[in-house]
Amino acid sequence: MTIHPRKIWPKIEQAIKDRVLILDGAMGTMLQAYKLTEADFRGTEFADWASPLRGNNDLLNITKPDAVRDVHAAFFEAGADMIETNTFNATTISQADYGLSEHAGAIAEAGAKIARKVADEWSEKTPDKPRAVLGALGPLSKTLSLSPKVEDPGYRDVDFDQVVASYKTQIEAMLGYVDVLLIETIFDTLNAKAAIFAAKEVFAAKGQELPIMISGTITDKSGRTLSGQTVEAFWHSIAHAKPFAVGLNCALGAEEMRPYVQALAKIADSYILAYPNAGLPNAFGEYDETPTHMCSHMIPWVEDGLVNIVGGCCGSTPAHITKLANKASILSPRQSPEITPKLRLSGLEPFVLGAR
Repeated sequence: MTIHPRKIWPKIEQAIKDRVLILDGAMGTMLQAYKLTEADFRGTEFADWASPLRGNNDLLNITKPDAVRDVHAAFFEAGADMIETNTFNATTISQADYGLSEHAGAIAEAGAKIARKVADEWSEKTPDKPRAVLGALGPLSKTLSLSPKVEDPGYRDVDFDQVVASYKTQIEAMLGYVDVLLIETIFDTLNAKAAIFAAKEVFAAKGQELPIMISGTITDKSGRTLSGQTVEAFWHSIAHAKPFAVGLNCALGAEEMRPYVQALAKIADSYILAYPNAGLPNAFGEYDETPTHMCSHMIPWVEDGLVNIVGGCCGSTPAHITKLANKASILSPRQSPEITPKLRLSGLEPFVLGAR
């Protein structure tokens, strides 16, 4: 039996009022453990493709779907309430790196179908714990705010309309299978705004609207996104989308991320989500933080009333999610603050008219 996405979501909306919800961990980390070869990535469908395809994890939705399915199932078994589709780079712009732009929609749809099927199977197993699918929209391989040419600061590889069109292709492909759109790992707020615009256009055209979640990335201890915004300025830039949840992920471990989650929790009237890396990468680009250590930093977020949804990003495994689920899901979720209406603007810094 297939459960329609819209039947699941009201149960999730009720559950988040009662407890902290658990997001999954790192799809990429888990797929790397399979030690897949170039032939695995190609499958039979792309056996003769001219460009190398190894590393294109989204393509595995078509060429190695069982691996993707098993990762989703492992995170649900670990206690996740929500999984993200394996579609981080399933856009025409990002897939151009592999010469696969024309297949981006098919890759996104395949990823959404896999996630939906696994989520429905687990929802049937545990009707008291419904499982949701977040349609993952990554940040793209090209940016609207920054020039790729040091000698030409005004140059851009893409324009706003091209980014909107790329996201629209992805969203249209996933629309019938996901419960939410998750615009994630945002390092350039203008890219995120293009994704929001694309989503609204698709919703209007299809007559179907989904909740939106938005997650930014603070790239280092400067407390700013790569395009230069503080957490507060980032929120002011995207608050008009009225996201179901807003948060932060990637780049930092839980210990380093806390002050930025705390800052966002004070000013946002949406639910708060946070999914840090399993620590900072070592010299080999790997993540060493154990489930116990990661959890020891994240549980205080819950105890202090900062978050509503928690999970893991790079380096986080089902073991990390199990540890988190066992502790976080029995604690009370954050209560959204009452935000006084004011004129709130932003550039790189926030501006609140009348603030002292």
